[in-house]
Amino acid sequence: MCARFGIVALLSVSLAACTEPRRRPTPPASADVAELWIDPGAVERRNLFYGSGGRTLAPVEGATYRITGVDSEGYSPGYDVVDATGRAWDVKLGPEAQAEVVVSRLFWAIGFHQPASYYVASWRAQGPGAPADTGPARFLLTSDFVVEGTWDWYANPFVGSRPYRGLLVLNVLVNNWDLKRENNLVHRQLAPRGGPRRRFVVQDLGATLGRTGRLARGTRNDLDGFRSEGFIVGAQDGGLQFDYEGKLADLLARVTPADVVWTCRLLARLTDRQWDDAFRAAGYDPRTRGQFIAVLHAKMAQGLALRP
Repeated sequence: MCARFGIVALLSVSLAACTEPRRRPTPPASADVAELWIDPGAVERRNLFYGSGGRTLAPVEGATYRITGVDSEGYSPGYDVVDATGRAWDVKLGPEAQAEVVVSRLFWAIGFHQPASYYVASWRAQGPGAPADTGPARFLLTSDFVVEGTWDWYANPFVGSRPYRGLLVLNVLVNNWDLKRENNLVHRQLAPRGGPRRRFVVQDLGATLGRTGRLARGTRNDLDGFRSEGFIVGAQDGGLQFDYEGKLADLLARVTPADVVWTCRLLARLTDRQWDDAFRAAGYDPRTRGQFIAVLHAKMAQGLALRP
């Protein structure tokens, strides 16, 4: 099974590499790269249990939240809720909730902008449309930013920059097979906690940590599926071939060995405690989080072994 997926991915990426991008990129001077990525500084000091919002913004476990809307679109059921202090949250249920919290932590850890998000194991709902059984969920704080629009993978101010290509590498490393414009949002921070007010964000990161898929949907939060696929399956003439079968795979033709090494070196600065915290924050048991981390470390080792 693994060999079959590897062959399919190799062919799909190789063929995609021969095609021209669908859109001409916008001039790089139209935005500051800090709106996509900022130097994280001391990566090893970042708190991956609480993530970008820190402990102070974390929602209250076991509290009651008022339902203001029901999200019936997409793969996972969800709700718009307000807490007792008036803060608004986007709530996502189902298997995506855990994966999204982990991956959001990893994106933020190495400098890519992410909204404050948390895994809440127990909570109650009230109001119209409130479910009888809520279940664990991902809570994403929405009241500290407004969405100004979406941004495109092919036409954006950062095409050609190292952070842009590093972001592609990171998405492949976590097997994000649902790359699409609708998941790329431009945030305008209402109360910025450092950094630029306008931020280009990859959101809705639930289609990760599983098996990739394009013609057939991939899986989410699926340990067996995640470890059934590798990372890099070939390197020749300065180009790379990835074990990846996801949307917009042709973008990977832009990625160089140096981009992979840059991304993996940033991730390699995370401590064992930080890796464990990222998965612990999403409610994974010790054995499962250790297995996921082992797969990610194996992929990083492949990347670090490349000659930039």
